[in-house]
Amino acid sequence: MWRTLASAVAGLLVLFVGSLAFNAASGQSRWPGPLDFVRVHPWVVLLLLIPLALTGLWQAPRRDRARVPLAPVTYRLPPRNAHFTGRDAALQEVRQRLTSTDGVATLAVHGLGGVGKTQLAVEYVYRYLPKYRFVAFLDAEHPELVARQFVSLAGELGLAEVNSEQAIPRVYGNLRDRRPWLIIFDNGEKPGTLTHALPSGGLAGNGHVIVTTRVNGWSSRADVVDLDVFTRRESLELLVRRVPGTTAEVADRIAGQLGDLPLALEQAAGYMDYNRTAPEEYLSLLTSRLEEMIGQGELANRPAVVVATLWQISVRRLETEQPDAVRLLELCALLAPEPIPLDLFTGSPDVLNVPAADPLAWDTTVGALAGLGLARRTSASLVLHRLIQAAVRAAMPEGVRTDARVRLCRALLAAVPQDIHADPNARPRWQELLPHVLALATDDPPAECAAETAVLLRLASEFLIQIGDCPVALPLCERALAIDESLGGREAEVGFDLITLAQIHRDLGEPERARPLAERALRLHDSCLPADSPAIATDLATLARILCLLDEHGAARPLAERALRIDEAAYGPHDPYVSFDLVALANVHVDLGDYATAVPLISRALRIREASYAPDHLYIGYVLLFQARVLHHLNDRTAVDLARRGAQILHTQLGKTHPKTEDAFALVSRLR
Repeated sequence: MWRTLASAVAGLLVLFVGSLAFNAASGQSRWPGPLDFVRVHPWVVLLLLIPLALTGLWQAPRRDRARVPLAPVTYRLPPRNAHFTGRDAALQEVRQRLTSTDGVATLAVHGLGGVGKTQLAVEYVYRYLPKYRFVAFLDAEHPELVARQFVSLAGELGLAEVNSEQAIPRVYGNLRDRRPWLIIFDNGEKPGTLTHALPSGGLAGNGHVIVTTRVNGWSSRADVVDLDVFTRRESLELLVRRVPGTTAEVADRIAGQLGDLPLALEQAAGYMDYNRTAPEEYLSLLTSRLEEMIGQGELANRPAVVVATLWQISVRRLETEQPDAVRLLELCALLAPEPIPLDLFTGSPDVLNVPAADPLAWDTTVGALAGLGLARRTSASLVLHRLIQAAVRAAMPEGVRTDARVRLCRALLAAVPQDIHADPNARPRWQELLPHVLALATDDPPAECAAETAVLLRLASEFLIQIGDCPVALPLCERALAIDESLGGREAEVGFDLITLAQIHRDLGEPERARPLAERALRLHDSCLPADSPAIATDLATLARILCLLDEHGAARPLAERALRIDEAAYGPHDPYVSFDLVALANVHVDLGDYATAVPLISRALRIREASYAPDHLYIGYVLLFQARVLHHLNDRTAVDLARRGAQILHTQLGKTHPKTEDAFALVSRLR
């Protein structure tokens, strides 16, 4: 009404002005009928018309603004997740990227299966629904069925008698009158499979497209947002809210076991809610039976989806297209959820039946796992989520699993440095491979690789002794000893296990338990090895240090002296192994109170290690601290500087809170 009135008044104004112009041009002295009033009183008429026009023009926009906007039309939009958690930054990023252009904006939300890509897209729709006039949600997992969905979508838009070939362009053409619009293609494959369904050129401008996908390769076709697993804070928020009585500590451990994967956390909450399982009991089940638990529990809005089957389609696709990639996936599933060095496979020709000499075959094999979102690839490693590993392990037949364990055991044994003490590069390589050694050796080994497993466990123990983690080393070495003793005919290996176990108990402050182990090791090696074997020297030096702790210095000294003679003859006077014998002999003299004799032995050991190892090697730090203690007894002021340097090395290599580091800095404080 007001808009009509405003138009009428505006017309009268035009007539008024036109009449004045006509009158001026014609010189008429009288107008016909009521218009003569306009001629006689023009300014009165003008003052009446202007307020009416302004009032009409002002009221019309207000009425338009007050009008309730039409509700957006939606097509197959899933219900909103009432338990949606976090992701605020990701949602803001999606909105910013979609609205950064005036044309059609295409965005791919990429991430691991179960990371919450679909839930993010659905939540985005509900948060920004008032911004759109039309929203459609399409299943893109099977690209050949997308055109059919467009036929159905055309019907929703009122387009009658549209076939599959016509549906897509007709729909986008119709959306020109429904801008802005949003179409979500859920679980898309490679970009090429959806090219026919994505808008191109000027078709249906001012629209947004979101593709959720596990597959790499979308950067050439769309802007890409990489969605990662939950932060630990988001994981705790979900569990504490969904499961009453869950403490932050238990929630943190559950989240760690599930790798912060949103789908797994929802599934865990559903399991505990349905079964009324206490969080502590669920954590216990998860820790001991992960491969079974990932198939338990369900989501309220997706009852058919569980973590155990989440990646089956991708694996079946690999089996058809890249069977070697499936073998690689199975091998990786038995290792730790830590970076897996790719040279573990290329360095051992028997571990994987892929010609490492053919860089293209190898690259496409590794790339297939990364391309389908089953692994994250760097230049030198692969990383698998722990639940992908668990799902693959659960699906592996027993024979396949056993064969994979044997191959991996042999590959790891070939890859780890076996001379941990003399190899200056042993530590970084062991730090890289230790998690995988421990993951593989968790269960009892297959008979085919029992001996190799025992060696791996003992070597891992030796490395852990070096870095001061004897409590972790103890059960590993005990398992190595049990395996070797069960096999029979491995007297030398049993002796190696025993002397390593003796060193662990010695460093744990248990010389009484260490002594019989070292003595038995020496007897075994005396019976099966040459008298001048360096292995016997290790037994002698270890036993000498244990006897010193038991105040049997007289018995310790000849053992240490004999060990030094054997290693000097075997390796020469400047070998790192000689430095260990020198330290053992110096310990004997220190315990006897003969500090002056001990100093040149320690100094010689330090020179050997400084020539053999990097400047910040732990073995240099240890001998510096030993030398500082001895020089302090001789009132040598250089002791403080030596202790400070040694403590700094331990701080760099072991960390500030390691017990050995704390002891080292306490020594520095005392010497000051």
